[in-house]
Amino acid sequence: QVQLMESGGKAVQAGSSLLLSCIASEPTSVGSVMGWFRQAPGKGREFVAGISWIGRPVRYADFVKGRFTISRDNAQKTLTLQMTNLIPEDTAVYYCGARKPGTGPNWASQSEYDIWGQGTRVTVSS
Repeated sequence: QVQLMESGGKAVQAGSSLLLSCIASEPTSVGSVMGWFRQAPGKGREFVAGISWIGRPVRYADFVKGRFTISRDNAQKTLTLQMTNLIPEDTAVYYCGARKPGTGPNWASQSEYDIWGQGTRVTVSS
């Protein structure tokens, strides 16, 4: 079973940038979409960004508004999320996930992800 491990989360000031990384213990299934989700205190987990196996297309939640960039390197088994211009509302635990191959077009559906990391915490203060 593939395992995912996130890193890069920390406490920062509003306006800062952070690079989150997610490393897989072994290659994910060919064709699998990977994504980032987040869960803020007291809220449910929500979709942040997703990327196809070949790197295009990519999809973002509306609240990203050009501030975040998702990328992946299949050879390095790495998924990243570059976050810029962070705001306090970005405070959350960020999770990476690998989607089951051959599932439908809704990348924001958590039920279609079968592998998750443990999360990395991002705290943004004003």
